[in-house]
Amino acid sequence: MPLPEPDPREIERGLTELEHYVQAQATPSVAPEADTARVRRLRREVAEARALVRLQADAAPLLVESRRVRRRRLAVVEAARLHALAQDSAAVAWQAARWRRVLTAVGVSALVAGLAWSTAGVHATAAAGTGPRDIAWWLAWLVEPCISAIVLMIVGARGYLASRGRPLKSKLLTRIEAGALGMTLLLNTWPYLPGVAQEYSTVRLLVHMVGPLVAAAAVASLTVIWAALAALPAGPAPEVLTGALTPLTYRADAAGTSAVGVATAPAEPVPAGHAPSQDVAALVARVRDLIEAGELPADPSANRIRAALRCGMDTARMVRDALGGDR
Repeated sequence: MPLPEPDPREIERGLTELEHYVQAQATPSVAPEADTARVRRLRREVAEARALVRLQADAAPLLVESRRVRRRRLAVVEAARLHALAQDSAAVAWQAARWRRVLTAVGVSALVAGLAWSTAGVHATAAAGTGPRDIAWWLAWLVEPCISAIVLMIVGARGYLASRGRPLKSKLLTRIEAGALGMTLLLNTWPYLPGVAQEYSTVRLLVHMVGPLVAAAAVASLTVIWAALAALPAGPAPEVLTGALTPLTYRADAAGTSAVGVATAPAEPVPAGHAPSQDVAALVARVRDLIEAGELPADPSANRIRAALRCGMDTARMVRDALGGDR
């Protein structure tokens, strides 16, 4: 009799059992006793190493700035801004005005102290041979203040005009200052000069020369310092002369609020008294708008125009003259 045809399912089941047998013979099974503490520890170390390798491949932690780097970056940005601000013409003018006040205060203090010191010496000379009961003794205290008032008046005039950019240069006032200080020096040292003093002492003579010499040095120093500060360059022209906004100034936006304006290009300086005609015409038109808005009077002075437009005094005078010529 012929053999029956094999069932495909039987063949598939036999092949599966054969594969399982071969795999069991090729890979020996790990006994439960082989999973020791050492094996588990090594398995944990391998897993930790693979996790570390995967995390170390990410560069994100290298992009995070530390506190030290952040502080240094802020310091660098601040230094750059301060340097840029120091180059601004308004900042230069503010710094010059501050130093003018400080130096003037120191110089005037030295001048007043020197004149006050010499007052006692002048009184001793002027009141010689009198006593506190005599009116001449009391009037002798007014000799030095009268001389000092002249010197202080001239020094005050020089300081005020220098702060307005108009240094006072007068040979007559210079001679008056020299004569007043020379008179103060002579009155202080006369009783102690050789041939006049009964007992000559060089130290006493030098002590009585300190006050007048300090006053003279203060007057001469202040004059030179004020002239040097007044001669400082004015820097770039303001926005009204160049058409560009300077740093740290304000402009009006479309809504009428104030916004900070930043210059996009440096402006070429306009020398005082040499503003172009088109710029003067623009300034005149702007002053007319301010007059119509009520911010300036109908006939503004050059000082009011200078304050409103933030321009030089020479330019303000040109605008004032142009306004006067229209009437």
